[in-house]
Amino acid sequence: MKGVSLVKHAPTAPGLRLLGMGPRLTPTNALIKLQSFLNENTFWAKGRSKEQICKVLAHSTVVVSLWKDKRLIGFGRATSDLVFRAVLWDIVIASDHQGLGMGKLIIEAILTNKKIKSVERIYLMTSKSSDFYKQLGFQTNNKQSLLILHNNKN
Repeated sequence: MKGVSLVKHAPTAPGLRLLGMGPRLTPTNALIKLQSFLNENTFWAKGRSKEQICKVLAHSTVVVSLWKDKRLIGFGRATSDLVFRAVLWDIVIASDHQGLGMGKLIIEAILTNKKIKSVERIYLMTSKSSDFYKQLGFQTNNKQSLLILHNNKN
């Protein structure tokens, strides 16, 4: 797609996290744009503070963003132990760019990263997009259960 830039951020995304850099390493208030993007396009990441976003970026193994000119239109990240497991997180495409192959670009950029492609298993959780991920080779696993412990926030 014309005018679309895929940014493969350095580990922990310091340019995005500390300097607000977007495509072509230009300052674009990218952290503020990411916060707004997550608020507008997700239910699970709505309301995250800039401090929380900085913390998750700092602890992410892979961070990828997708831009159309200076507008953020896609985002994804992964964490990993670099040997056995990786988990995909916050895979988001702007609603007006869904169905155009942008999600596939984000997933491929993450899965081809050397820190992710060498692990034994890659996990992801989704509530509405399982058909999309199945097209990319992910499978439903009925042999495991997803268990959640909600920590009380002090």
